[in-house]
Amino acid sequence: MIVNRQSVQCISPAGLHRMSYKEWGDPKNPKVLICVHGITRVADDFDALAAALQNEYRVICPDVVGRGQSESLPNPQLYQIPQYVSDMVTLLARLNPQTVDWFGTSMGGLIGLILASMEKNPIRKLILNDVGPSLNFDGLKRIGELIGQDVRFDTFAEGAQFIREVSNSFGPHSEAQWDKLARDVLKQNADGKWVRHYDLSLAIPVQATTLETAAFGEKMLWAAYDAIRCETLLVRGSESDLLSPETAQQMQSRGPRAQLVEIAGVGHAPTFVQPDQIAIAKDFLLS
Repeated sequence: MIVNRQSVQCISPAGLHRMSYKEWGDPKNPKVLICVHGITRVADDFDALAAALQNEYRVICPDVVGRGQSESLPNPQLYQIPQYVSDMVTLLARLNPQTVDWFGTSMGGLIGLILASMEKNPIRKLILNDVGPSLNFDGLKRIGELIGQDVRFDTFAEGAQFIREVSNSFGPHSEAQWDKLARDVLKQNADGKWVRHYDLSLAIPVQATTLETAAFGEKMLWAAYDAIRCETLLVRGSESDLLSPETAQQMQSRGPRAQLVEIAGVGHAPTFVQPDQIAIAKDFLLS
């Protein structure tokens, strides 16, 4: 097992920032798998998936800017998909892969969707984990309200219980798995309090979303989805409040005509730490 932490310098209209990423497997492997997390999660989410695929791929798992070990942006309005796509293009230039497959959960899926729609993009296979061009507005507002809460805990146990409660839609996990899901996104601040491991101001653009801006964004995302030409797998949690069955059905009949797999008893979003979920990704990527 080879796991390294590295970083790459990226640019935004506000200046330069460093994006941290984890690298699994042989750094000389020309086959690269990029795994990108959801809006408040981190690269460590993919430890189990990366471990299962590191013999086949050079697996790259970034902390999207403002999360985990990556630096924050001075202008919170930049915490949006175009900036994240720009950072990933910089990462790809650093890696210089022969082929790229992409696994994106929620926000990470939207980043991959946009990249895969561009001419001359390197993406060969795309997995969209519980996300699509149409997102339930109530689900978006729920997420926006949740991620902006400045919660602080005296003990890790209190913080872990909070993470478990707000992540209940992830579905059943063992006690050890819940512990890791919490440890990955909690840190101690200078006062010794346990807090979430991201810049709280990244909630500002999400909270500013209106029905009108959401409708415009949806139109742009559908246009991007229709431009995708690579083989695409759509994974949906059967209880998801973000990706509707109707949107999933549409995604099977237009654009790349995604294959659909639904995971029972899970909402937004499947974590892919369970062996049966890892097998779904592995079968698609290696087929």
